[in-house]
Amino acid sequence: MKLQGNNAIVTGASRGLGAVAAEAMHREGAGLLLVARSEAALREIGDHLEAHTLAADLRDPDAPQAILAEARRLWPRVDILVNNAAITGPIGMVADNDWNAWRDTIQVNLLAPAELCKLSIAWMRQTGGGRIVNVSGGGASGPRPNFSAYATAKCGLVRFSETIAAEVADLGIRVNSVAPGAMHTDMLQEVLRAGVERAGAPSDPKLAAELIVHLVSEESAGITGRLISAVWDPWRNLHRHVEDLENTDVYTLRRIVPEERGKAWGE
Repeated sequence: MKLQGNNAIVTGASRGLGAVAAEAMHREGAGLLLVARSEAALREIGDHLEAHTLAADLRDPDAPQAILAEARRLWPRVDILVNNAAITGPIGMVADNDWNAWRDTIQVNLLAPAELCKLSIAWMRQTGGGRIVNVSGGGASGPRPNFSAYATAKCGLVRFSETIAAEVADLGIRVNSVAPGAMHTDMLQEVLRAGVERAGAPSDPKLAAELIVHLVSEESAGITGRLISAVWDPWRNLHRHVEDLENTDVYTLRRIVPEERGKAWGE
């Protein structure tokens, strides 16, 4: 029971990775506040996991405040925040995107999780620390044509995670990002229906859920400010390399200079 006695907020918890992660955290003993737009779907999974639920639409700027207010009503502290909720947003060339939909994507995928981090950190620093996981996605570490809103938001969320991880390192708060890979979820089906090629070979959401549990448990003590791929990175062994991680930029966003590619352009 790696998370026994821990209180956790999970957004986007009614389906997909959010639901799988919530179930994995429940098995490890966490108390849960599950958040999603669909009240009916939330009620079903909430009953199954004996969890608290709150229907909230992260397109509403007031939603983060409402979520933390409900958590404070339920618990004396919050130990874990998992920002999983996301929308695909408009698909296609940016010049052709519906701009209201573009802004909604930034709100749901970047501004709302950032505010949830802000509010949770303000509480966590009063109660001895905590762990935050922000779920990244395609476009965070490289261009993703035809998904400009989604990619911009996810890249911003990863850099935000790295930044606040440095800010709160001395407060006992760890912040990491997870790249779950393309999964068999409704979001992937939405992409495929739009006719976008190479959506990615689907992976099992259970793998990303295991990584999330790993990062919010003490198994990953000392690991913070990183973007970790559930599919490609040897995350089960990273606890053996904490000192190396602290002194490198491994698993972070960064700029590549010519010399690192064998180019001597300054000569």
